[in-house]
Amino acid sequence: MSNRKLNVFLPLLFAVVLALGMFLGHKMPGSNNGGATVFFTKPNRGPLQEVMDLIKAKYVDSLNTDDLQQEAIEGLLTHLDPHSIYIPPSELQRVNEDMEGNFEGIGVEFNITADTVNVVSVLSGGPSETAGVQTGDKILKVNDSLVAGNSITPEKIRKLLRGPAGSTVNTIVLRQDKKITIPIKRGVIPLYSIDASYMAAPGVGYIKISKFSATTYDEFMKAIRQLEKQGMQKLVIDLRQNPGGYLDAATRIADELIDDQKLIVYTKGKDFPRTDYKTKRPGLFERGALAVLTDEGSASASEILAGAIQDWDRGTVIGRRTFGKGLVQEQYDLDNGGALRLTVARYYIPSGRSIQKPYGKGHDDYDDDIIERYHHGEMVNKDSIKITDTVLYKTAAGRPVYGGGGITPDIFIPFDTSRFTPTLTAIYTRNTFSNFAYQYYTTHREIFKSYTNAEAFTKNFQTTPELISDFKVYAKKDSIPGLDHLTARDETEIRTRLKAMLARQLYRTEGFYEAINAEDPMVKKALEIVSKEKGASQ
Repeated sequence: MSNRKLNVFLPLLFAVVLALGMFLGHKMPGSNNGGATVFFTKPNRGPLQEVMDLIKAKYVDSLNTDDLQQEAIEGLLTHLDPHSIYIPPSELQRVNEDMEGNFEGIGVEFNITADTVNVVSVLSGGPSETAGVQTGDKILKVNDSLVAGNSITPEKIRKLLRGPAGSTVNTIVLRQDKKITIPIKRGVIPLYSIDASYMAAPGVGYIKISKFSATTYDEFMKAIRQLEKQGMQKLVIDLRQNPGGYLDAATRIADELIDDQKLIVYTKGKDFPRTDYKTKRPGLFERGALAVLTDEGSASASEILAGAIQDWDRGTVIGRRTFGKGLVQEQYDLDNGGALRLTVARYYIPSGRSIQKPYGKGHDDYDDDIIERYHHGEMVNKDSIKITDTVLYKTAAGRPVYGGGGITPDIFIPFDTSRFTPTLTAIYTRNTFSNFAYQYYTTHREIFKSYTNAEAFTKNFQTTPELISDFKVYAKKDSIPGLDHLTARDETEIRTRLKAMLARQLYRTEGFYEAINAEDPMVKKALEIVSKEKGASQ
């Protein structure tokens, strides 16, 4: 009976639904153009995209819309924090290579003097060394491109020399007035982030970290193991001028220095739930005396590492107040081949303090902060440090610390303003030290053959009066003023820097830091502090 009733009412039910559908279709947006957009309306493009589309379609003159879009994006980002940035397609590969810790090329370091490309050093075991390239060679031609002349730039050279691993680049070099053709098979070239690791004093290791890349943790572990084999029981970590990088690299290194189940850092943002990063396992160096060197160029991941060590009273932070970058960025790839690096959260170190300095007065004010510190006197006087966050935080041992502008060191070492006399400033800005060291090395190779490593060079090489005299003659050709009336401080700086640059010529950054640190007041203070402390690494 019920089935018969349903059969009677079904046609009527379909008719009602059909009529209701027709009525709703007539009333909904798009009904007057056939109803095609009832359920699939166009997404709202927004005024920014509308303006760009109108300019492309209607503007009186032809324009490079890529440049317009980049300027528009950069203009938009000026209203955000200073670390949200747009990376154009032309820059993205270089940025990624720097962070990934390698690139594909031939493995030489070069400089350009007198419109000539000079090979300053050749990577040991790299493609160029295998092919027979030598320090002192002058590159004349890369494939079909001449590379001598006033139009050559470092960027042009890099583009010519870099390429896919396994491909071949044909070069013509000048060696002692003889032209030589050298084909070089490109390979993967490491970009090291540990610039130096050596025994700075009996039982005391030194590690210089220049950035936190994808390879930094592995480099750090290798350095620690090598130093422990040489008897290291105490450690100095140099983070000066380290701009940061990958958070993971900093937290994994912190895990090797701080004992288990301790908070290293946490992140939190409006749409970014709190995430804690803690130590997880026994580390290689959890109990030895530790010092960390910082300055106004130490930022981001450097500040996280230094801050965690300070907050847990694990070691002594020595130097000057750090940069003050406590913002977390995530990188998003864009359809045009570029990327947006957008701030999504803030970092908070174990005491709960944020290390981010204020940026509410605009990007220019933020960028000028380091210069303002210098003018304010902070670089030479700890009492001149401005604390922008008045909230008092405490370390694990109850020591007072402050946030809102970087990590303030436990022991302050002033900036040496005497290094910027007119003579020294001219020498640095004209790259005279580096150019002279290269020229002197290539013309005096025999006298350097007796040094087996950077340690032997640092201990035994002397900057003789004859070497200083040769440098002055060279520097006068560079129009350096005041060379005949040097102060005692200028003389000392020139001797120290010349030795360091020659060490760099021989042993790259490892040699440079071992030589320059012998006279560095911050390193000397760190060695003094850790030497007073008792305890071994295990």
